[in-house]
Amino acid sequence: MPLHRIAWLATVAACVLTAAILLVSGYQGYAAIAVAVGAAAAINL
Repeated sequence: MPLHRIAWLATVAACVLTAAILLVSGYQGYAAIAVAVGAAAAINL
């Protein structure tokens, strides 16, 4: 697996984890932004 693909996968995983933590904390708007950033990073996979 190429290094650039691993980097994008790590970015997507970090965004999903951040969104989950934000949702649990009650920050729905910020969680939606984290999901949007993760989706934009997932395009590069």
